Amino acid sequence: MRLKLTISMLSIAVFAVCSQAANATTAGAVYTLSNSSSGNAVLVYNRSATGQLTPGGSFSTGGMGSGAGLASQGALALDSSNRFLFVVNAGSNTVSVFEVMQNGLHLVGTTSSGGENPVSVTSFGRILYVLNEGGAVGGVDTIAGFEVNATGQLQMISHGIGLSAASVAPAQVSFNPEGNLLIVTEKNTNKIDIFSLNDAGVPMKRSIINSAGETPYGFAFGRRDQLFVSDAVGGAAGAGAMSSYFVSTDGTAHTLDGLANDNQSAPCWVALTGDGRLLYTINSASGTVSGYGISYIGQLQLLSPNGVAASLGTTSAPIDAAISNDSSFLYVLAPGTGMIDGFTVGVNGALTPDAQVSNIPASASGLAVR
Repeated sequence: MRLKLTISMLSIAVFAVCSQAANATTAGAVYTLSNSSSGNAVLVYNRSATGQLTPGGSFSTGGMGSGAGLASQGALALDSSNRFLFVVNAGSNTVSVFEVMQNGLHLVGTTSSGGENPVSVTSFGRILYVLNEGGAVGGVDTIAGFEVNATGQLQMISHGIGLSAASVAPAQVSFNPEGNLLIVTEKNTNKIDIFSLNDAGVPMKRSIINSAGETPYGFAFGRRDQLFVSDAVGGAAGAGAMSSYFVSTDGTAHTLDGLANDNQSAPCWVALTGDGRLLYTINSASGTVSGYGISYIGQLQLLSPNGVAASLGTTSAPIDAAISNDSSFLYVLAPGTGMIDGFTVGVNGALTPDAQVSNIPASASGLAVR
């Protein structure tokens, strides 16, 4: 009886270990775009429960990349259920939809972006919006909207909706948490566009506010209708900052905290933890990550006096970041060194390096995590 009990307990222990190992290999994935001008592709890296990354394949988008950085945030976006992945093809003026599979991606289709040089996408429910940067000098910057059906096919519902002017160098488009507003940042004009949507997802009204800082770039929504925007300040050395705003669901907005400096250069990409307590911005010119604590009323406080929560190296040229769904891991795209760098996010916001993959192409753009 004792022998049978020992064997039984050993079997249970082995099963538990194997189950844990299986779960560790299926925690999620990290996605980036090759953005190659000879054929765009999504590069997939499987993510374990401990944050480690392993190559998961390359999947053609059916379109072309630009061959260089997109100067935007949100070149890829997952829907809220992590069923579909939307990506831009800046070189062929299209957007592709993938169905997320357990072991990779399935291309659903590729559709015209409704403009030129798409650089950012965002989804809410059944609605997808694409930001078109306009291409050549004098090109018209626009947003275009699509309805996403049950199989991921796209049907255009609006297009040719311009921003405040031509050639504003827009950086990102994103829904607010309620899905009734679209936000677009304009780097050249220092303005932020707020589009109010009707029940069908079509813009009915637009308001434009002045950014609290110069060169508003990437952004993310936190709790209580708070919007956090990076201010790249034209890349001026040590002049980078973050700004926060209250954006009401009726489209009105006001500044909560203007110019919370990070003492770094060219903060351009923003990622928030799910509980709305911590924010990270990626300083492209400094090769660093800055961390902020967020107060209940949206004020920002640097986690370290010098503004450096993590250093990626002076040649890293980081250009995007994303946080895992459980807020345990931060991933940063650094094409300058051909890396995706991963960090464990501590309860106090400290970043501990714990994952890295290499051979990322220099043209890579965008980052999404599940």
